[in-house]
Amino acid sequence: MSNSSLQGLSLALPLTSFGNVLMFLFSVSLAFSIIFLNMSVCVSILLNRALRSENRFMYMLSTCFSDICTGVSYYYVGVLDVKDDFDSPTRTYLVVPTFLGLSYMAILAAQADRYHAVVSPFQYLRRMTRNRTVVVICGYWLYAFLIVAVNNLVPVGVARQITGIGTFVSNIFTVIIMIGLNIRLFIIARFQLEKEPPSVERDTKRSSVYLILVVAMFFLATWLPLFCHVIVCNFSGWVCFTFKNEGTNPLRVLPRVNAALTPILYICGCSPLRATLLTKVWRPCCRRR
Repeated sequence: MSNSSLQGLSLALPLTSFGNVLMFLFSVSLAFSIIFLNMSVCVSILLNRALRSENRFMYMLSTCFSDICTGVSYYYVGVLDVKDDFDSPTRTYLVVPTFLGLSYMAILAAQADRYHAVVSPFQYLRRMTRNRTVVVICGYWLYAFLIVAVNNLVPVGVARQITGIGTFVSNIFTVIIMIGLNIRLFIIARFQLEKEPPSVERDTKRSSVYLILVVAMFFLATWLPLFCHVIVCNFSGWVCFTFKNEGTNPLRVLPRVNAALTPILYICGCSPLRATLLTKVWRPCCRRR
């Protein structure tokens, strides 16, 4: 983005009415909430060695890191008058949407991880060590920013075609996979795990499966409107309504709301994480004050 475009930036909506002031306060509060909640979960996982030893918490960590970046960037794309298109002078060169996409990939990878862990526990323990899990996470982070680099190196017309086709194919297939994994995980949690004798291991498996199910359902609920809009506008030939900027586009705001909901779901659905958060992160901070 050029210096002239930065100097000419204004708020997403002028503070000339009560509704616009509320929208401004909502955007600032949403960005702060995303950063605060995800940072709290990150610090809790990093402070607890037992949590770091489990693969599912590594995917939580990945999701939280990308969502922290989403929250920081929302002070720019959500609060200010920014339109993040290819030919916009205020564009972010696909970096900001990539942080949202990384959360998407992390949740999908976490679903596959839980499915493998429950269906083939012995093979899972042998194959998916923590180092391999970290390699998987680093792999999709590198892949995401490789796509960003390619799109910024080629002409705008080519980048539009790559993004349009890639978005269509990846959205269709990954959403189908995510829904299929959700159904399969629900069946496993509801019927297969219930047949096992009561134990701490069974309860841990069941709670982890239910947690990723709820996280994925909230993710789909907040992302599917945007997915459908992108697919319809890119391939139907219809002239779709365009919003003034990112902060006033409800389809773009919903995924950011999900970035604040995800850590709340993690905290509510995972008792070890919640205990660490309360005893080692929030309570010491309150005592210092």
